[in-house]
Amino acid sequence: MLDINAIRAEMPITRHYNYLDHAAVAPLSGRAAAAMRRFVDEAENHAYARGGLYPESKRVRQLTARLLNCHPEEVTFVKNTSEGLGYVANGLSWSKGDNVVTAGCEFPANIYPWMHLRQAGVQLKMVPEDKGRVPIERLVELIDDRTRVVTISAIQFASGFRADLARLGSVCQEKGVLFCVDAIQALGVTPIDVRAMKIDFLSADGHKWLLGPEGAGVFYCRHELLGLLKPSSVGWLSVKNPLNFCDYNLDFRDDARRFDGGSYNLAGIWGLGASIEWLLEMGVDKIWERVKALTDRLATGVREKGYRVVSSRDAAEASGIVAFVSATHDHGRIVSHLRQEYRTVIAAREGRLRVSPHFYNTEDEIDHLIEHLPGH
Repeated sequence: MLDINAIRAEMPITRHYNYLDHAAVAPLSGRAAAAMRRFVDEAENHAYARGGLYPESKRVRQLTARLLNCHPEEVTFVKNTSEGLGYVANGLSWSKGDNVVTAGCEFPANIYPWMHLRQAGVQLKMVPEDKGRVPIERLVELIDDRTRVVTISAIQFASGFRADLARLGSVCQEKGVLFCVDAIQALGVTPIDVRAMKIDFLSADGHKWLLGPEGAGVFYCRHELLGLLKPSSVGWLSVKNPLNFCDYNLDFRDDARRFDGGSYNLAGIWGLGASIEWLLEMGVDKIWERVKALTDRLATGVREKGYRVVSSRDAAEASGIVAFVSATHDHGRIVSHLRQEYRTVIAAREGRLRVSPHFYNTEDEIDHLIEHLPGH
C-alpha cells in the first residue's frame, strides 16, 4: 500500500494546485529539484576539483535500464523524445519504396521525423483514430514487404489509448519489421518492458510522468541493432576513447553512447535520475494500480455529469489520460475557469478536455474537479 501522505510531501505542487495535467508538463518532484540543487552546488563550489560531475550519469543510466528492463549499455540520454526518434529515422539506410507504419493521431514528434523521409522516397502510412482507439489489427494490415519500421506511441496524447505493445512487438518480430516506441506518455506511470514487448527502439523525455525536468530524456536501442543504426549526430563523446582529444580516430563506441554528440545536460540528468529512483522505489506496478483507480473514478464522475468519455477504459487499453467532451460548454473556458477559480489544472487537446492525474493525486482532488465541472 502506498503511503499517499508521504508521497505528497515529495511533491511541493500539492501545496499550491490541484495539478491534473501530467500529460503536458509535470511539476518537478521534490527529489528531482533537490538533485538539481546539489548539482548547482557542486558546479558552483567544486566543479571538477573533486573528480567531476559525470559519474552520476552512469548511475542514472543504470536506473533507466532497471525501469526499461534492459542493459545500461543500451541506454543513452537525449534532450527530448524527438531527438531519439530522429536517431532512428535518420540512422537507418532507406531505399525508395520503403514505408513506415504509424497512427494518424500521433503527437508530431512521432510524425515529422518519418514524414521528412519522403524526400528519400519513403512512404508514411497512417491508421486513423477510430472512436478514441488505434486498432492494432489496422496497423498490422498496413505492414507489407516494404515496411521497415512500425512506430507508435505507447499511449496516445489526445485520447489516452494504450497500445498493446507486446502484441505489436511480436507481430513486428515475426514479420522482420523494426519496432519503435514513443514512450513519453507511459514511462513512469505504466510498466514498460522492452524485452517482453520486443521493442527495438524507444525514446522518451522526462518532463511528463517521470516528474523530471524538460530537456533530459532517454533513448534505448536494442544491442543487436547498434551496428545497424548509423549515428546521425557525431561528436567527441561518440567514440571509444573520447579523452584522447587529438588522436582523431572515428571509432564509434560499442554501446548506445555512440549516439552522444557532445556534453550532457548534467543538471537535467541528475534531476531525472532522482525522479526515476523514486518511482522505482514506489514500484511502477503500484503506481499504475493507483492511477488506474483514480482515472476510473474520474471517468465515472464525468459521465455522470453528462460528458462523453472518448478514452477507452477497457483494462487493456486504459491509461493515465482521460479525454472527454462537452456538447454544450466551451472547453477552453472550462480549462481557464478551473485554473483561475479553483487552482485546478487540466488541458484541452484536439477538441477534448484532457485530465491526467498521477499517483500522488487523491480521490478528493478527483472529486473536486468533477464537482466544479459545469453540468449538462
